[in-house]
Amino acid sequence: MSGDKINNMENNPTSVEVLFNKLKDYIETTIDLYKLKGINKVSGLLSTIIVSVILILLLFLMLVCITIGLALLIGMWLGHAFWGFFIMAAIYIIIGLVMYKSKNKLLKEPISNTLIKELVD
Repeated sequence: MSGDKINNMENNPTSVEVLFNKLKDYIETTIDLYKLKGINKVSGLLSTIIVSVILILLLFLMLVCITIGLALLIGMWLGHAFWGFFIMAAIYIIIGLVMYKSKNKLLKEPISNTLIKELVD
């Protein structure tokens, strides 16, 4: 009879062992959860970046076509095509200087806010 009692005690884990196993499972589950949250954040950020790059490229192509058309139109009005291109270049230089002067407000803050929003949400 005492042999059965000893075998029974060896097969039944103590409450400390049960608690340790539950703690181990909890830690593993928490680590997996943080991995999945990290993957979710990175994939969301990457998808936002990819969509933004595609939209910027499309906008750039549209802008190039409009610029060439306007330059040719202005050049036709002035009698020489090169004048249209010079005027369009001057307009872009002015736009570039304005954007450079206000780069923090126009570029840095919106981009930073978008990245932070993607990482926090």
